[in-house]
Amino acid sequence: MFLVESKGGAITCMLFSLLFLGTWPAFLTLLERRGRLPQHTYLDYSITNFLVAVFIALTFGEIGKSTFERPNFTHQLTQLKDNWPTVLFAMGGGVFLSLGNLATQYALALVGLSLTEVITASITVVIGTTVNYFLDDKINKAEILFSGVACFLIAVCLGSAVHSSNAADNKAKLKSLQSDQQPRIEATYTSTPTETFTEKGTKDLENGNDTAASAKAGTAHFLVEIENRRAIKVFGKSTLIGLAITFFAGCCFSLFSPAFNLASNDQWHTLKKGVPNLVVYTAFFYFSVSCFVIAIILNIIFLYRPVLGLPRSSFKAYLGDWNGRGWAFMAGILCGFGNGLQFMGGQAAGYAAADAVQALPLVSTFWGILLFGEYRKSSRRTYILLVSMLLMFIAAVAILMASSGHRK
Repeated sequence: MFLVESKGGAITCMLFSLLFLGTWPAFLTLLERRGRLPQHTYLDYSITNFLVAVFIALTFGEIGKSTFERPNFTHQLTQLKDNWPTVLFAMGGGVFLSLGNLATQYALALVGLSLTEVITASITVVIGTTVNYFLDDKINKAEILFSGVACFLIAVCLGSAVHSSNAADNKAKLKSLQSDQQPRIEATYTSTPTETFTEKGTKDLENGNDTAASAKAGTAHFLVEIENRRAIKVFGKSTLIGLAITFFAGCCFSLFSPAFNLASNDQWHTLKKGVPNLVVYTAFFYFSVSCFVIAIILNIIFLYRPVLGLPRSSFKAYLGDWNGRGWAFMAGILCGFGNGLQFMGGQAAGYAAADAVQALPLVSTFWGILLFGEYRKSSRRTYILLVSMLLMFIAAVAILMASSGHRK
């Protein structure tokens, strides 16, 4: 079994995890804005996310000789009757992650990529990092660790200010449109009696080809064009609904890492004496199993009982929807490797320090600007606040990583 044991190796895992976890939500946003139903996207994402966990367990978890204290993955699977209490912790963490990710896919549409990641990441750090610090027997340097947490809190305040300023900018842009020139907002998908879908304004979600007239990013026409094409219509919906979903996602995210920590280190001494702790790969496998099962069950329910005004779909319609499936598969792959690397780094340097990956708004904001035209043609005030937020997140990442300890 391969284990990351050095501080440098742990930091490398965290950096790659930060990149992957900050990128996969951009793919979900991309497909939703091009009109693909989020239920279809999330089912595809869940499949590859689980397969990555199996791949990591069967490769990294099988490297080297299996020992009593560090059994290989397949050997430890046979010990379920002895280590089931910690298996339940791992599966509980998977449930929290699945619920958080499921809520996030709707929050991304209602609140936006950047702000969703800012709020969820910050709640995760404030709650999750504090819990992990005490679970890890304070192996991280408290004065450094909580300075990083403070930087996250400042970044949250700046992020809220950015959202408020940018919302005011967008409102001003939309008001500039003459009432007789404002395009009509219509649904991207329509249900038919056979529960199939017709698409308006898009041809190929995979390659990004569409028939809609291309408007310049940052303009009022651009904002309305996005609304016409996207799957989840946001104009006229209450911001409070989006924020409530976002805060729920953040609370779920804040609990999955401590649950995984308990699964792999058994700080509450739930295992009988002489029973080895779950190795990180076995814990990750059970974690991913529950995450996958919850995701499949809930999204199949949402196919037939959709929320937020989405059209009703079916499993047959999902199987036939290949538009954008490659991007959804890629999102699952990135998230799977991102979570795996976070846990591998956390096992070596402490899960509190591994929460440095929650600076993923740095990455998602980059994709938001590059892919979705967020903050284009905004006011000077918005740009100043945006740069300040990003600088604060950079400081938070550096400080949390500097607090890394070494698990005995």
